Amino acid sequence: MKITNGCWLQKENITAFYPQEVYFSEEKEDGRIRLVAPAHHVAHRGDTLGGVNITVEIMEAIPGVFRIRAYHHKGFKKDAPCFALNINTVSCMKWDETEDAIEIQSEDLCLRIDKKDWRMAFYHKKKLLSVSAAKDMAYVRKDYPGDAYVKNDDGCSFMREQLSISVDEHFYGFGERFTPFVKNGQTVEIWNEDGGTSTELSYKNIPFFVSDKGYGVFVNSTDKVSFEVGSELVNKISFTVPGEELDYFFIDGPDIKGVLEKYTFMSGRPALPPQWTFGLWLSTSFTTDYDEDTVMHFIDGMLDRGIPLKIFHFDCFWMKEFHWSDLLWDERVFPDPEGLLSRIHAKGIRCCVWINPYIAQESALFEEGMAHGYFLKRPDGGVWQWDMWQPGMAVVDFTDPEAKAWFQEKLSALVDMGVDAFKTDFGERIPTDCVYANGMHPRKMHNYYTYLYNQAVFEVLEKKKGKGEAVLFARSATAGGQCFPVHWGGDCWSDYTGMEESIRGGLSLQMSGFGFWSHDIGGFEQTSTADVYKRWAAFGLLSSHSRLHGSSSYRVPWNYDEEAVEVVRFFTRLKMRLMPYLWSMALQANRKGIPMMRPMVMEFPKDRNCTYLEKQYMLGDSLLVAPVFQEDGIGECYLPEGTWTDFFTGEKINGGRWYKRRYSYFGLPLFVRENTIIALGERDDTPEYEYAKNVTFKIYGLKDRAYTAVYDKEGKITAEITAVYEKDDPQITVESKYHCITEMI
Repeated sequence: MKITNGCWLQKENITAFYPQEVYFSEEKEDGRIRLVAPAHHVAHRGDTLGGVNITVEIMEAIPGVFRIRAYHHKGFKKDAPCFALNINTVSCMKWDETEDAIEIQSEDLCLRIDKKDWRMAFYHKKKLLSVSAAKDMAYVRKDYPGDAYVKNDDGCSFMREQLSISVDEHFYGFGERFTPFVKNGQTVEIWNEDGGTSTELSYKNIPFFVSDKGYGVFVNSTDKVSFEVGSELVNKISFTVPGEELDYFFIDGPDIKGVLEKYTFMSGRPALPPQWTFGLWLSTSFTTDYDEDTVMHFIDGMLDRGIPLKIFHFDCFWMKEFHWSDLLWDERVFPDPEGLLSRIHAKGIRCCVWINPYIAQESALFEEGMAHGYFLKRPDGGVWQWDMWQPGMAVVDFTDPEAKAWFQEKLSALVDMGVDAFKTDFGERIPTDCVYANGMHPRKMHNYYTYLYNQAVFEVLEKKKGKGEAVLFARSATAGGQCFPVHWGGDCWSDYTGMEESIRGGLSLQMSGFGFWSHDIGGFEQTSTADVYKRWAAFGLLSSHSRLHGSSSYRVPWNYDEEAVEVVRFFTRLKMRLMPYLWSMALQANRKGIPMMRPMVMEFPKDRNCTYLEKQYMLGDSLLVAPVFQEDGIGECYLPEGTWTDFFTGEKINGGRWYKRRYSYFGLPLFVRENTIIALGERDDTPEYEYAKNVTFKIYGLKDRAYTAVYDKEGKITAEITAVYEKDDPQITVESKYHCITEMI
């Protein structure tokens, strides 16, 4: 939200009040520091007889993180849901006050507040990170009529903060955004919408960003937060929330990984998906015609061609048209769904079905839900309905415990029938002219709705299948949604541009606390060429999760050409062999919040060439992946300093430069970082096996000391290896109860 007109003027009909000084300060019983900051300098007692004060409260959320709450009127109605945050209840920070300043310390993070002329400066040790100075923090009014005439709750109040941007500072995150990866110069609205991958709209909006200076900011609001990332004042990043209060966390990394560790500690770490989810998913696609014969034909076709399929997904037409989501199988094409699921399981394949929280008027559930009041309501008490997506559809109100339990009961019946996972589609088109059972403001519930939706479904799977076996394939998210993986990138076009948009959005999401991510191999809208499909297959099978899915056509590889079958088989089997390595990276995501697919700037923060890279990534600590985006097969990537090894050929390449060559469909730039040990499993037909048994440890570019471990399903170490460089005789130590193979590359 822009409030200024250049450097000196406010926009028309905008009035802003800025803290001018610290008039007094105090420490509360819970360790909070409370500051009263009038929006004018107080020269005498008469200056205290009215006007705007901004109260600022500072506490230590966790070590190395300050929580800052600034408010105008404290007594406003608390009508917004709260993110589930793991933070201190008592602050342990240290502070000191002089006549001129207040200094507050938490680990290496320091906040200095100048009292006489308001200024807040954040430091990592003695390194200045960012500053909120005069006219940065603000209470903002639209159409301000004067103190005596302001009406409460008129929708004209906002709180704004601005933080300084250094020269050569860059910002990332804000959720899954398909705009350029570096967000400088952009306006970002935190508002979930179903907009596809070729617009500034996003399915997954997260009010969190990270700077390559090594700090991050999380705005603790479910409302429509507006960020101006150097797009109002080019030397400021601002964030604005409606209402009377601003609540944000300033997170010291001191690097990007450290920021994500702290942020996900507070907002929730990604659950660990079961091993089988890392196998290949195949979908019926969206609007295609299919029945049991079609399904079994696809499954048998994949298996007969030697493609290790692990999950089959039934998209929306497993239910009758106009009936979504009644969660009932269409008996015209699936007369024996329980038997069908059993027959699929007998082939070693799991089953996933598509759902959403919208209940069409023709659904068998509509009358039941309406009678019990389980849907969002209109202000007059009727059911909120519209015709967008399904005629007459209503929306399940997950703030009503009985409605939530009712919906979960329907899902439980499907799990009992043999369903292993749910694709939780939609959750973005949530109304703001409705009434919730919990009485919360509908605008403030709009983004948060997806958290309640995905949480409800995830709980069912955890309860029915056990902790560690639950997995979703979700499209919408808000802060904390990373706890319910996996998320996929939404509706992209089936061309190289759509592929490029997808990777950009995925990397932004990974910078926002999400550890696992997928996308529609081959694209969603329309049908790709065989060329794009094969290139996308390589990218998709070197992502954390891999799914073949589309809109109006099947995505089985033989529908493209026979080489597509070979390509999908080749990369699926490669991924299965990489499972010991990938599983260790999944555990990192679960335990530390460090994503599996990492932007280059996250892994190489000191290499300025990595700042803007958005078409390549690190898959875990050690594998560099650069999908091919050109019909001529030219693959191009930047290799940071060091010696890199071509995974396929073993060729050594010196880094610190760009690398380019032509690749067949069975290749792409896939490089191994120096001083790395990659564990390759003995099997290539399934993601579920004993990873330590006959594992091959490949040691790449040993320069000093390298280490890696292999983990079992429960996350316990079952094999580990240490390699120490010595000129003529490297020292290799392996601990495992199984036979292991070691290779020097």
